[in-house]
Amino acid sequence: MTPTQLADRAPAAPVPAPRSAGRSEIREARSRRKRLLARYLGYVGYFVGAGLISGAVVHHPLDPARYTRIALYGVLLFLAATALNEFLLTRRKATFKQVAGIMGASLLLSFGIGMLSGGLQHFSDFPTRAATLIPAGILLSFIAFVIKDEDASRRRIFGLTGLAILLTAVAAFAGLRYVASSMAPESGGHSHGTGAGESETHHEEPTVTGSTQPTPQSKPTAPARTAPATPPSEQSHDDGHAHGH
Repeated sequence: MTPTQLADRAPAAPVPAPRSAGRSEIREARSRRKRLLARYLGYVGYFVGAGLISGAVVHHPLDPARYTRIALYGVLLFLAATALNEFLLTRRKATFKQVAGIMGASLLLSFGIGMLSGGLQHFSDFPTRAATLIPAGILLSFIAFVIKDEDASRRRIFGLTGLAILLTAVAAFAGLRYVASSMAPESGGHSHGTGAGESETHHEEPTVTGSTQPTPQSKPTAPARTAPATPPSEQSHDDGHAHGH
């Protein structure tokens, strides 16, 4: 066998991969990690924002100023999550009209979900208010979802699906109002330790003025001893005569 044939049968030396290919894989791995973190933050923003709104909507009459701020924080968080999930992660180029429509629908959706979840959680605390929030949340969240979803036609709001949602909300309102009317009146907050119909009675202690030391009790006076009666035979007769012994 000639040297030329031996050279042809020899295994070819491995060709080293270009360094640019390894760098691109590293960049792709980092991009996937960042994307995963961004998606996680987006979903956290959705749920935490809706949770803040639900608590604020239910408890708003207790402290309007405080729960208005909480609702505002929830709205901002929900809208930030919407912008992250709908535009930044998808890298879609939307017009101003599309952005305004999606953000507005997301705002309505956050309040609808908040009304529904908050009413369900605190029905026993605020039965009359929750009986209105739950069906209103069903209607509002459905309308907002149809507006926000690009694949769904807005005509479905007034179609058979919309009619079914409307009937469900009306039935829920009637049923929950009936249940709320049979429950105890709302006390305006959460009950802790006492029942809804129980009232606490406070007994006032008499006010003691002056020294706080207890007044010493006087000892009972011993009854005075009376002298025994002298028998008549031993009585002295003072008749002016002396009797000698």
